[in-house]
Amino acid sequence: MLNKIMLIGNLGRDPEMSYTPAGKAVTKFSLAVSRRWNDRESGERREETQWFNVVAWDRLAETCSNYLHKGSKVYIEGRMTSHKYTDKDGVERTAWDVNAFEMQMLDPKGAAVGGGPTGGDEMGTDDVPF
Repeated sequence: MLNKIMLIGNLGRDPEMSYTPAGKAVTKFSLAVSRRWNDRESGERREETQWFNVVAWDRLAETCSNYLHKGSKVYIEGRMTSHKYTDKDGVERTAWDVNAFEMQMLDPKGAAVGGGPTGGDEMGTDDVPF
């Protein structure tokens, strides 16, 4: 059997790292994955965004916590896991998470932690004359 998911998207919030009682690092964050297409009937440009809850463990959890932030563009590879819970109205629900086992940062090197430029001397892609 195969349970594998590959996603490219942007973090919706800063990663939150904690530790299990056994001392294992665990980091959680949300990932927005968007797709764009042209509607055949109206010709209108459309966009749809799906949100995924991502969970990373051990060294990957520490790396995600240290280097990712809200807005970071990342590639995540993992497997889908589910858990049941009871909501505030007493209804049993199932939540799905992506249990990450690989992560690659896709932001350009030197991108600022806040997502903006790091200084006034940098040339943006719109400034390149060719």
